[in-house]
Formats: sequence, C-alpha cells, structure tokens
Amino acid sequence: MKEKVQAALDKVRVNLQADGGDAELVDVTDDGVVRVRLKGACHGCPMSQMTLKRGIERAIKAEVPEVKEVVAVD
Repeated sequence: MKEKVQAALDKVRVNLQADGGDAELVDVTDDGVVRVRLKGACHGCPMSQMTLKRGIERAIKAEVPEVKEVVAVD
C-alpha cells in the first residue's frame, strides 16, 4: 500500500512545488493512516490544514481507498 500512496502523493506534489511547498511521505500505518511532513511554503502556512485535507487527503483516498486519514507530522 505504501507504494500506491507514494504514487498518489507524487501527483499532488507537483502542485505543491509550484507554490513553493512540498510534502514528504513519512509512514503508512497498518490501519490506513498516512503520515506526511509538509515542507517549504506549506510548513507553517495558515492554509496548510485545508491543503492537507482537501487536497492531499482527497487525492490519496481517490487512488488508495484503504486509506482512512492523512495527518501531518513534524
């Protein structure tokens, strides 16, 4: 499942990088929680939570339905 999540994340990263940000896959747990680290302009951005849920999480869940949630870690 980790490879599928990475592939889905890579598709979203292009948009993040265009705005000076990025996201790195940290871990995928057995119970379907994906942990990502927001980097660049995304780190500390007031809109990062919306980007995480409405952008990154939505895109990953569309490609990997087994994912339950995407969370940011430091």
